[in-house]
Amino acid sequence: MKKNLKGIIMVLPAKLFLILWCAFSIFALVWVFLSSLKTNKEFFANVWGIAESPQFSNYENVIFNYHMGQYFLNSIIVVGISVFLILLISTPAAYVLSRFMFPLKNFLFRFIVLGLGVPLQMLLIPLFFMLLNIQLLNSFAGLVLAYVAISLPFTIFLMSGFFASLPSEMEEAASVDGCSSIRTFFTIMLPLGMPAVAAAAIFNTIELMNELMLVKAFITDESKYTLPVGLYGLQGSMQYSGDWVSLFSGFVVSIFPLIVIYIIMSRRIIEGITVGAVKG
Repeated sequence: MKKNLKGIIMVLPAKLFLILWCAFSIFALVWVFLSSLKTNKEFFANVWGIAESPQFSNYENVIFNYHMGQYFLNSIIVVGISVFLILLISTPAAYVLSRFMFPLKNFLFRFIVLGLGVPLQMLLIPLFFMLLNIQLLNSFAGLVLAYVAISLPFTIFLMSGFFASLPSEMEEAASVDGCSSIRTFFTIMLPLGMPAVAAAAIFNTIELMNELMLVKAFITDESKYTLPVGLYGLQGSMQYSGDWVSLFSGFVVSIFPLIVIYIIMSRRIIEGITVGAVKG
């Protein structure tokens, strides 16, 4: 009884902190959404109030006049292609590294995971000159190439843990039936590994949708900007225009799709992390 009470007392502060953090995050999101429906006059008159008449024209202004619609489309294209290529490379690589024995396997895995410890700022200049030499600066292709390169270490590390936790009996049965390693992967192991694939896809989507540094460094054509850069530019223009409700509308346009994706796929994320953590 005393041990249980001690455990509850130790866990209580952490739970209280998480509850307060979640409450604050929800409050901030709701406040931003409600503020985006006001006029600027209503916002400055009563910061915490509710709009008398919702101004959905703020979203029309942000999407068309501030080109957030174009930036959102650019983000969808770049991130969609990047995530597809990341999964295309990482999934078989993680499977091989976790299920097969071959020379230098441990060295190769550690070398890949070492990429998790390299700050993105250290890669900025080498990536810039690399893309310059192959003439891919200021292009979606160059940005996709950079995104794939920086995302592979985390994705392979995440999916390797999951594949290592899968039982080997079905692989052995498929081998007895004469299935090749490639067929076993596509017909048995890949379907079992879909929670990890989904989790990796969601994590990379959220991360790359919010990426700002590489776009600012590699893209100079404004028509090719992605959503974070567009939102950053919108925030910078507020010091001259004072159109804060449009800025809040831009925030909503930026975060709403990610929130919807996370809510729909949250169970997949939890499965991909918890099952992959059972055995490394």
